[in-house]
Amino acid sequence: MTTYETVIGLEVHVELSTRTKLFCGCANEFGAEPNTHVCPVCLGLPGSLPVLNRTVVEFALLLGVALNFDVPPSSIFHRKNYFYPDMPKDFQVSQFDEPICVDGWIDVAGERIGIERAHMEEDTGKTTHMGGGGRIHDADYSLVDYNRAGIPLLEIVSRPDMGSAEQARGYVSELRAILATIGISDVKMEEGSMRVDANVSLRANSTDALGTKVEIKNMNSLRSLGRAIDSEIERQSVMLDSEEVIIQETRHWDEVAGVTHGMRSKEGSSDYRYFPEPDLVPVAPTDEMRKVARESVPELPASKRERLISDWGIGPSDARILVDDRALCTYAEAAVAAGGSGKDVTNWCTGEILGYLNEQGSTPEALILRPEGLAELVALLADDTLSRSLAKDVLEECLATPVMPREVVERRGLAQMNDEGELAALVDEVLGRNEDAIAQWKAGDEKARKKKRGFLMGELMKTSGSKGNPKVLNQLLDERLGD
Repeated sequence: MTTYETVIGLEVHVELSTRTKLFCGCANEFGAEPNTHVCPVCLGLPGSLPVLNRTVVEFALLLGVALNFDVPPSSIFHRKNYFYPDMPKDFQVSQFDEPICVDGWIDVAGERIGIERAHMEEDTGKTTHMGGGGRIHDADYSLVDYNRAGIPLLEIVSRPDMGSAEQARGYVSELRAILATIGISDVKMEEGSMRVDANVSLRANSTDALGTKVEIKNMNSLRSLGRAIDSEIERQSVMLDSEEVIIQETRHWDEVAGVTHGMRSKEGSSDYRYFPEPDLVPVAPTDEMRKVARESVPELPASKRERLISDWGIGPSDARILVDDRALCTYAEAAVAAGGSGKDVTNWCTGEILGYLNEQGSTPEALILRPEGLAELVALLADDTLSRSLAKDVLEECLATPVMPREVVERRGLAQMNDEGELAALVDEVLGRNEDAIAQWKAGDEKARKKKRGFLMGELMKTSGSKGNPKVLNQLLDERLGD
């Protein structure tokens, strides 16, 4: 079998978090009743004229800075002509050969991924196929909701610089984090505000010519993206080994079956009969708009991860978990600002707190325990007032009721026993009533000794009501056993 090189390029469509649509005053709002946010402009009724939303241009300039784009002096809109029920005008207003952003890049895991362009365009309506499996070929009828028609999009088109599903996922993950950080989209893939199409082709190793490109649609999560690309790589590999011809087409990812299905032959730009939109003037951002964009971009995810690793002494994995969840990172930074150790705060945030949020289906903003409460908990653990197990118990109560950790400790008498004399007496008491276990420990092999020592330590913690300082108890136990 021939070994092939995978070539992947991604087209990411991002719905922008503007108050209104791209060319009219209709609300940009997810989840409203069908066809309630529509007007003559977004329905394409005769005589209606578009007016460009200034905020969309400002968002595009922010993206330009964040993704290292060049922003030409001017760009223009085009009409992309095609007939489909979800586009009531029978054309989509987009940008073609003169987009607002060109030649950008981002670093993903130490490798630079080129980005060919980002352009402004309007979203289409949403078609729901009723009956059967929800696909058009077995539907009884279809319903169209035009609330989404005219919502502003930025389409971000990468260069074919990726060679694996893992790298593609890393690119989308980093891009999503950047978009969320600069605040131009909520990037909720499950709601369709961030949609990814993957262009996948294979070529024999050590060759320069690109293979036939296949576009994959309908991937609504990073997991789906990775599975779909891997499935397509396998499909194309089998076809090439069998000397079958791969056709340029658009394919639909079937999440349940785990395979792609052919949808239609892939159109070329000439099929859309692009021509300049006559009802819109060129977009020419002013120097002031560009200056504001440069000064408005906050600390980007890659820089923030590096800073947290350096300042807090945490690992790259924990830094990525925090930075990829903006709300959790904000919570952690507030806890550190309140006096908590960065490393300890991170451990709690990426461990117990994140686990609690996932279990509850909640968000950091909804936590009853405020950041200063977590800082207090970290301090109680650092000064040996609490053991780790007691701290978990206190945290559980603080997540359920509006109370500070120190109050819980005082009310429930949970302060850890640290007095060495008191703990020594406790050790002597426990050993005195477990002479058989001590004898078995002395006579046993390494495995048996480890087991008996664990038993004795468990008895010590039980006798102390889990309040004994484990570090001191371990030391005293070793001294008594002569280990």
